Amino acid sequence: MTETTPGWLTSDELEMARARMPILYVEAVPVRVDDSGEVTSVGLLLRIGPDGTVSRTLVSGRVLHHERVRDALLRHLEKDLGPVALPRVPSSLQPFTVAEYFPTHGVTPYHDPRQHAVSLAYVVPVTGDCRPRQDALDLVWFDPREALSEAVQSEMPGGHGVLLKQALAHVGCVG
Repeated sequence: MTETTPGWLTSDELEMARARMPILYVEAVPVRVDDSGEVTSVGLLLRIGPDGTVSRTLVSGRVLHHERVRDALLRHLEKDLGPVALPRVPSSLQPFTVAEYFPTHGVTPYHDPRQHAVSLAYVVPVTGDCRPRQDALDLVWFDPREALSEAVQSEMPGGHGVLLKQALAHVGCVG
C-alpha cells in the first residue's frame, strides 16, 4: 500500500529518524473550565501500552513535516478526544513548558525509551462531548486535586505526571 498523505514516515523510516535526531511533539492537557475560566476538571486518557500495562496519559503526538503546530495540536486533540470535543486552542502558541524526553532515564524527568523527543505542552479547554478514539480505552475527568494525588500520579509513566503537575500549576491549581 502506498502512503499518499504527505509528512508521514513508514515505520522503518520513523525508527531510523528516531535513532538519529530529536522528534517534535505536541502535548495537550484537556481541561474543563467554569465561566470565570477556572479549571474544574482535567481529562486523562486511559491506554494499554505495547507491554500490556494500563496507564493514564495526556493527548500527545508528532508534528508532521510541513504542518503548523496549531494544526498538529488540533489533529491530535480530535484523534484522541473525538471530532466534537470542541477544543479551544490558545490564541498564543507559547507552550506552558517544553518537555525534553530522552531514551536514557534520569537526564530529565521525561523518558521515552524509543527516542529523543522535544514536546511543546499546552493546556487546552474543551467544551464539547469527548469520546476517546484510536488506542485510548477511556477518558476520565478528574478534579484537579485528585489529578495531583499520588494514586493518579503513579499511573502516569514517562514523566506525564510531572507534566500534569506543571500544567495545573501554570493555571493556578496547586495541590
